[in-house]
Amino acid sequence: MPQINVENGTFKLPDEISYEEGTLIEPLACVVRGLRIARLKKGQTVLIIGSGIAGLLHVKLARAMGAKLVIATDINDYRLEKAKESRADLALHASDNISDEIKRINDGYLPDLVVTCTGAPPAVNQAVHMVGRGGTILFFAPTEPRLDIPFPLFELWNNGITMVSTYAGAPKDIAEAIELLRSGKLDVMNMITHRLPLDEIQKGFYLAADAKDSIKVVIEP
Repeated sequence: MPQINVENGTFKLPDEISYEEGTLIEPLACVVRGLRIARLKKGQTVLIIGSGIAGLLHVKLARAMGAKLVIATDINDYRLEKAKESRADLALHASDNISDEIKRINDGYLPDLVVTCTGAPPAVNQAVHMVGRGGTILFFAPTEPRLDIPFPLFELWNNGITMVSTYAGAPKDIAEAIELLRSGKLDVMNMITHRLPLDEIQKGFYLAADAKDSIKVVIEP
């Protein structure tokens, strides 16, 4: 283990946080950093594209930070149900008429912030056409390397759109993630969908890779 990781990236798990909750500290720290960089403000409307682990943590944290409306999308019905459990105001299939649905509950406006939690090109394309005037797009999940995505630059410029990206979580983001869990401000237990013994670890990898009927798979030695 590199010395710098031990000195700056090792944290004591508080007594109030279980080991299961602790497995979500690192991804939560990434989300903390992302919404900080995106400058999410209380009262804003947020669209989260992709409802896997990262997407659901965005739903939970945006809600905890005072977002007015939180909308989640995915192509998987299981994940959409999890988004509803996580208090998304709307959980929409990616093929739905998302813009009309958002405008219907948001006084005719598109969202202030759009977060891409999948790197699928259709999701990226959807994000640039779904953000409201003066809004922000957070590219949380990357596309595959060397994949070019065309952007309607004039429309983005004309509408004053800010585009930001993020990766990983700094030590202060990890500390904030720990405090969110320790204080009970964020509940992540519904994200743990499978608990397997060590001798079934391969099954755990298959479940996580398939990602159709699972969110967080925990191995219990």
